[in-house]
Amino acid sequence: MNVIPYQEKYKKDFIQFNMDWIKDNFGFLEKEDLETFDHIEESLEKGAMIYFAVENENALAACMTKPMDVEGTWELCKLGSNKHLPHKGAGSAVFEAAMNWAVAHGAKRLFIISNSRLKAAIHIYEKYGFREIRLDDYEYDRGDIAFEYIVP
Repeated sequence: MNVIPYQEKYKKDFIQFNMDWIKDNFGFLEKEDLETFDHIEESLEKGAMIYFAVENENALAACMTKPMDVEGTWELCKLGSNKHLPHKGAGSAVFEAAMNWAVAHGAKRLFIISNSRLKAAIHIYEKYGFREIRLDDYEYDRGDIAFEYIVP
């Protein structure tokens, strides 16, 4: 398995992994999801990056990181995996690559919105040192938990 930065040929995989993940866990996509999928190139132009775990030309997992409006704060988002192929460790690998990209590009704080039912994802966040924080607004209807990592 190799972890690679964004390549256009895997864009559909990124979208499909996330659509599958969201629909399988919550039944519906939200407006914010569709905006992300419709504006991938614009996000990349503003400094975002998507990493893919790839094996034999098949994408196994993907994770996006993008700068937020607050200086030095980056969001890690859209962590998803291929539900049709085994991918042990691929989620962690792309998550770590996205973290490293954000830090290398000036992140002082990394931020995640998630859902408390997603135990596997939360395990990854905690494994990399993220701590739960409380918010007044979780932005997504399905969001009920948030995490941050302060870069040492």
